[in-house]
Amino acid sequence: MSRTAADTLIVGRVVGDVVDPFIPSIKMTVTYNNKRVSNGHEFYPSAVATRPRVEVQGGDLRDFFTLVMTDPDAPGPSDPYLREHLHWIITDIPGTTDATFGREVVSYEMPRPNIGIHRFVFVLFKQKRRQTINAPPSRDHFSTRDFAAENDLGLPVAVVYFNAQRETAARRR
Repeated sequence: MSRTAADTLIVGRVVGDVVDPFIPSIKMTVTYNNKRVSNGHEFYPSAVATRPRVEVQGGDLRDFFTLVMTDPDAPGPSDPYLREHLHWIITDIPGTTDATFGREVVSYEMPRPNIGIHRFVFVLFKQKRRQTINAPPSRDHFSTRDFAAENDLGLPVAVVYFNAQRETAARRR
């Protein structure tokens, strides 16, 4: 990850609100309908209605990864009392493949921000081994940090996020 990409995670408060400082070591590409997610860029909710393609580039087929997608701004950025809202978990993603080869623990939930601009964060962890990860009891009040600690995942190896806000009917046309 370039210095600029790491800086955008800090400026965008992803480092701090969602994850602790980390050193990126794996390349992760997230695309919705051939549009790549870049830190801080905006997507309309209608453009992210279906789950994205997530590619893990690095490691090898003997390495396994866990992907978490959360919204740290739920229900609204000025009062995110549901922080974090969980949108997706996939485990056992083999290195050098995409997330379709993993095990979906929590199904993809499309972003539906109601108030303000929300950050939607993809966090990739390298697993120490193949393991069973259970779904959390609720999508609300999820903590990426606690989830990583409970499942012995350590610090992230890659993170990317996009912004989205409520889409008016006129925008969807």
